[in-house]
Amino acid sequence: MTYSKILVAIDRSDLGDVVFQQALDIAKVNKQNPSQLLLVHCIPVESQVLSPYPSFYSEEMVSFSQLVQERLKKETEEVEQWLADYDKVAADQGVVSESKWKMGDPGRWVRDLADSWEADLIVLGRRGLTGVAEMFLGSVSNYIVHHVNCSVLVVQETTTKVKA
Repeated sequence: MTYSKILVAIDRSDLGDVVFQQALDIAKVNKQNPSQLLLVHCIPVESQVLSPYPSFYSEEMVSFSQLVQERLKKETEEVEQWLADYDKVAADQGVVSESKWKMGDPGRWVRDLADSWEADLIVLGRRGLTGVAEMFLGSVSNYIVHHVNCSVLVVQETTTKVKA
């Protein structure tokens, strides 16, 4: 089966590299007419961006706001360059690629992008959280599988086991 539009949800991890490579390999299956890629990334707004958390009744709030803005600006610049590097890798292999990013939770955004862009495949990773960890942290891959109208390839993160 060939796909014409592949949405690739990636993060800045080793698994993100594997997800990108899987999508690129699928895009190149039809050498005469390779698939298009849409690379998407969500910048998480995590506690590390918001720490140290100052008192809202002090002058620290002003410097806190500036600190957050500086960190977010740096993060967005890094993400834009990182995505541009992936776009270049795809272009060098004859695959048309574009990229988008946003801040926040990726689940609904990926679903909405897949619908509006008319993707026929989504490729994303899964870290393998289960039980309580998955319940509290959520699972983007689980949400996507259950809420999109196209095929989904979930790339499972693997761990290297050392034999004794």
